Amino acid sequence: MLKIGKFNTLKISKIVDFGVYLDGGNGIDILLPSRYIANTPIVGEEINVFIYNDSEDRLIATTEQPYTEVGKFAYLRVKSVNKFGAFLDWGLTKDLLVPFSEQRSRMKENGKYLIYTYLDDTTKRIVASSKITKFLGNTIPNYNKGEVIDCLIYEETEIGYKVIVDHLHRGMIYKNEIFQNINIEDRLSGYVKQVREDGKIDITLGDKTENRIEILSKRFLKFIEINGGSTSICDKSSPEEIKSILQCSKKDLKKAIGHLYKSKLIIIRENEIILNYPSKTIDLPHKNI
Repeated sequence: MLKIGKFNTLKISKIVDFGVYLDGGNGIDILLPSRYIANTPIVGEEINVFIYNDSEDRLIATTEQPYTEVGKFAYLRVKSVNKFGAFLDWGLTKDLLVPFSEQRSRMKENGKYLIYTYLDDTTKRIVASSKITKFLGNTIPNYNKGEVIDCLIYEETEIGYKVIVDHLHRGMIYKNEIFQNINIEDRLSGYVKQVREDGKIDITLGDKTENRIEILSKRFLKFIEINGGSTSICDKSSPEEIKSILQCSKKDLKKAIGHLYKSKLIIIRENEIILNYPSKTIDLPHKNI
């Protein structure tokens, strides 16, 4: 079935002077202009193309990569505004329309906005909307704890950052669990901490606990080496100091210190931690984390 506003793998049905026609099924032929054809085309050959509407609302194919596609969220810039709405640059010849009725607030030329791209049921045209909330949380999330998810950061609150998860769900990354620089518009991988009863997802940017503590343990050893083989930074230090220096939580540092102590790689004294081995690269045991 042909998917408008997405990539499709279609067969060449006819070759013409100005390009090739692709078989879109149900008797639909779709033009791929010659400027997008790199090699000599062959009837029956399959090509992966993006399908959208040209300026006359005819279906057309391209091998160009748009900045977004139907069913996805993205931040796009407004190229122009007229009586029909705002037109966004999405990387293709024809700009993407956001009708005035689908604008959360009136869009301005050169402004950048978070939008959702969809296929209008009535007109069968690809359009976009900045009224993003109506496109979120419409399906029940089905994730396991620790599962990797795609995150788009879109709003900062007092407690953290609101996130769009896999272009479908609402999520939250809490500020007290963030140990790296993140910004609005960032797209990054996260991990499911829990799926709440209201369908929203709590997210952590850290890897699974075992991997995270192993990585932190190695980093903490390197930090001690750089500081002459000892440090006053320990699990008694303030959370603010630990976060500032080691970019981790006090809870994770406690686990890393415990792991290193059990592995006999450090000695814990009252006000300092010192190395228990000559300065060299160490492969940490994977157990007892």
